[in-house]
Amino acid sequence: IGNVMPQVLKSGSNEEKGEMARLSSFIGAIAVADALKTTLGPKGMDKILMPIGAGPKVNDVQVTNDGATILRSMHIDNPAAKILIEISKAQDDEIGDGTTTVAVLAGELLREGEKLVNMKIHPQIIISGWRKARDCARKKLL
Repeated sequence: IGNVMPQVLKSGSNEEKGEMARLSSFIGAIAVADALKTTLGPKGMDKILMPIGAGPKVNDVQVTNDGATILRSMHIDNPAAKILIEISKAQDDEIGDGTTTVAVLAGELLREGEKLVNMKIHPQIIISGWRKARDCARKKLL
């Protein structure tokens, strides 16, 4: 039947391409980082975690300011936001602390990266600059 594209996506789902896909990734990851940012420090705010849907745990409400707990309770579809959650899990597995800080730091790097991409700076150039900054910081700390 000619050039008919097969349907790969589930019925009712949508597909984003190009600029919109990039923008959605930035926004999702930054939103996760912003949600965690308010829990940092001695005056960090608690979050109320409530289960979604029916079931035996529907009344199990948690109040916490622990970033790892908050991230574990989030159900995220955004690929960039999922990476923030994976970064936090890796930090927890390796060190056992700093899960919120690492997610917030990565979110801030994405926020600044978005500004640079909007200025038409190629992502590889941005990454190269970040790697140079990492190397300078490492030298200073060691």
